[in-house]
Amino acid sequence: MNIIVIGCGKVGRTIVNNLIKEDNDITVIDINPDVIDSVVNEVDVAGIAGNAANHEILLEAGVKKADIVISVTKSDEFNVLCCLLAKKTGGCQTIARVRNPEYNNELNFIKDELGLAMLINPEMASAVEMSRILRFPSAISVDSFAKGRVELLQLKIPENSFLDGMKIRDIRPKAKNDVLVCGVERGEEIFIPNGEFILKTGDTVTIVASPMYVNDFFRKVGVRANQAKSVIIAGGGETGFYLASILSKTGVDVTIIEHDEKRCNEINERLAKVKVIHGDATDRVLLDEEGIGSVDAFCALTSFDEENVMLSLYAKKASPNIKTITKINKIEFDDIIKEMDLDTIVYPKEVAAEHVTSFVRAMKNSMGSNVETMYRVIGGKAEALEFIVKEGSPVVDKPLMELNLKSDIIVACITRKGSIIYPRGNDSMQVGDSVVIVTTREGLDDIKDILV
Repeated sequence: MNIIVIGCGKVGRTIVNNLIKEDNDITVIDINPDVIDSVVNEVDVAGIAGNAANHEILLEAGVKKADIVISVTKSDEFNVLCCLLAKKTGGCQTIARVRNPEYNNELNFIKDELGLAMLINPEMASAVEMSRILRFPSAISVDSFAKGRVELLQLKIPENSFLDGMKIRDIRPKAKNDVLVCGVERGEEIFIPNGEFILKTGDTVTIVASPMYVNDFFRKVGVRANQAKSVIIAGGGETGFYLASILSKTGVDVTIIEHDEKRCNEINERLAKVKVIHGDATDRVLLDEEGIGSVDAFCALTSFDEENVMLSLYAKKASPNIKTITKINKIEFDDIIKEMDLDTIVYPKEVAAEHVTSFVRAMKNSMGSNVETMYRVIGGKAEALEFIVKEGSPVVDKPLMELNLKSDIIVACITRKGSIIYPRGNDSMQVGDSVVIVTTREGLDDIKDILV
């Protein structure tokens, strides 16, 4: 596909890096020539330095041949303007980044009335992801398939868990629970395991399960299963505001600590059920006074990565059983951060980029690709893909044990008429099934691509 990306900041670059792996032709536009030079030298894209709200710049970028224009500069209004110009000039699909909370209630109106294909809000998307994780505090990440009927979760096997030393084929009969382990991260190694694979304490495992079975499985594994009921949020920026709004509507006791008094007053006015503290979240005395040792979860969402890491580490020291979520904007030291005891780490730009990548894949659905949903899992080193099985597919009505599957691929779940099947060798795929595939391979566009 021909794609134009406007704005090469953190979000823009991450989107470009994701889409370039999807065999797309990409042109980037940014007002700063040095930024364009950096991006062009880093990845195989065309670059134009200039104002994307200029009609001539869009024409030079090839807007008349573009399938999608994605505008993700720091200005919401500029992004919408660029999308309107691109749509008027080229008739392409458009995606705009709109992140100001003041526009949040108007997003559907803006999208529909202006004819935009998609609006992305990295902070809101991150807050939604965090709220899902707080439903299952022991999970590192939570993704949904089959319209929410299937959850894909990551968790770390604790010490003294019955999973230590167990073969994967023995989990379901011994746990008496329908879950399927479809990925294992052990140190730097990634495995798409078969039934003989033996799990160990410290492994990060990716499981597929129905939401109704997750908490029971967690309890049997030996990790916390109940939803967080009390949360402290450090930082009252956009992400903290959105998260507090979501949690407070579900009855969670939420406290926000924010250093800016004006911002505190704004949050107080808009979130009546949220306790807002004007203070410095790095003040240990303040944290102790607000009960960091007794709350269920702590979310470090300030504007400074180093501060977020430090706060989460202190929260774990104050309460070993607390769930921590740490927001990180830069990923230069990602390998070091992952070695720390930080529970869940959320990268807003990665969340936004994943949403855009999923949308692009959905567009390709009408151009030869049948991917319905896609998530990057196991530390971004594997993909979980959802396909709808169509008439004439070579996988139809054949037992899985008879399919000649490529290596590093596992059929994780089949959803058929609302029922969930965790497949065994005798199970088969039928027309209309929703099928989740987990793989370390890239470039799967159709369910038939899983075959040798």
